[in-house]
Amino acid sequence: MVAQTDPGSQEPSPVLDRPAAGVSAEPRPPDPGPPSAGPRWAAAATVLVLLLLAGRYGYHRDELYFLQAGRHPAWGYPDQGPLTPLLARLADLVAPGNLYALRTPSAFIAGGCVLLVAGIARELGGGRAAQTAAAFLTATSAIVLAAGHLLSTTTADVLVWLVVLRWTVRVLRTGDTRWAPAVGAVLGVGLLNKDLPLLLGAGLVIGVAWAGPRTLLTDRRVLIGAALALLIAAPNLVWQAEHGFPQLRMASAISGGGSSYGGRLTGLLLQLVIVSPFALPVWVAGLRALERRPEWRRYRALSRTAVVVYAMVLATGGKGYYDAPLLLALTAAGSAAVRWGAPGARRWWLGAGAVAALVSAAVISLPVIPADRLPGFVVVVNYDDGETIGWPAFTDSIAAVYRSLPAQERDRAVILTGNYGEAGALARYGPAEGLPRAYSGHNGMADFGRPPDGTDVVIAVGWDHPDQLRQWFADVRDAGRVDERIDVDNDENHGPIRVCRHPLRPWPELWQQMRHLG
Repeated sequence: MVAQTDPGSQEPSPVLDRPAAGVSAEPRPPDPGPPSAGPRWAAAATVLVLLLLAGRYGYHRDELYFLQAGRHPAWGYPDQGPLTPLLARLADLVAPGNLYALRTPSAFIAGGCVLLVAGIARELGGGRAAQTAAAFLTATSAIVLAAGHLLSTTTADVLVWLVVLRWTVRVLRTGDTRWAPAVGAVLGVGLLNKDLPLLLGAGLVIGVAWAGPRTLLTDRRVLIGAALALLIAAPNLVWQAEHGFPQLRMASAISGGGSSYGGRLTGLLLQLVIVSPFALPVWVAGLRALERRPEWRRYRALSRTAVVVYAMVLATGGKGYYDAPLLLALTAAGSAAVRWGAPGARRWWLGAGAVAALVSAAVISLPVIPADRLPGFVVVVNYDDGETIGWPAFTDSIAAVYRSLPAQERDRAVILTGNYGEAGALARYGPAEGLPRAYSGHNGMADFGRPPDGTDVVIAVGWDHPDQLRQWFADVRDAGRVDERIDVDNDENHGPIRVCRHPLRPWPELWQQMRHLG
């Protein structure tokens, strides 16, 4: 059986003994469960494993982009806010070129996510077994491990959502909104990272309006928190407005399948695995319990929010992991609802499931297999693994083409890449090879500079079809292929490298045509 609530663990609240506004007094929700050491051990293990593996494979293309964006500080970029590039810049200032330093904050954020999900389970009345189960399922979830291994905008976003959801469960239980301004500040910082906290905010408003208590929507502290969130996020919102809201065009590109994990079908399938297949029955049980348990009636806004947010992601064709923090919250609810202590053979099944969850999490979500032996199916399931392999060899391939040019052409050549990751990789590894500067019209990289006027020799990589280049240059010739020296199926390996000469139009005009979002 799930551990019974310890009366001594009840947390004081000024309104604990009366119902939340607008909610029936009966039945009263369970008190928070007793504190458990299990989540702390799970969080510590998560941080330790992620730190040990932080240097495996190499930079992700997004990390290489963030390093460049951090060198061009702004209140916004076409595809993100300023927070993650700022973190990348700070890490690079502390330890230049050090992948461990870049990824250390992500590892600790992942550990914090483990504790937050376990805290939601405890708030719902889950005992020690329930809290430990929630922590374990979070520690082995694809979204937390992937976000904890890399520095990405998702890393901070998951943390922001879970902080807000942890507070939401508390206020639904107690009606105490004293922390609302602080949580509003967290949301504001999250909006400086990406726009997805707006999705969570909209979902919570609709969820509370649907399930109650509706008085929260007019609560003075909640309104102050919302105003504070918008005030903190205002510089980024102003930047977006001044630049024609490029993130709206980015959202359109994602919904059209122009980005990894985008599109409605992918989004639907990811719901089944983004936490983990082993957590699927648990979060489904949590969704069911939130809707059906009389003593959890106060928390029904949580399940309604999950439904609303998922519907919005599906309708807009957003990336399938956007609602993952809500699935983690439902996993916490399911952990509190499941009877973990049943005797007999079920314990063997639980043990087998735990081992399977650990193995699958390690193979799919973490770089534990040597890069040169990485099975193809892993890259298919976890696209990001392939995006962290081969960047030094990619740079070597470009360097070989550059050195094959006549000396007089090398002096005036530049590199033009199809995407920001390739430009970021050449910025990171190119100087050691004596390569000229790389430029890209992809997303925010287009604003970091274009080839100088008069440039007439370009090494082009990341352009699959020569016709793309022939609309800009009079002479386009194949000069080699990318060889990452590992048989990995990513966007660069075995791609063509071409030398382009004699631009057909002035560079300011060409650059407007080369800019693209995706």
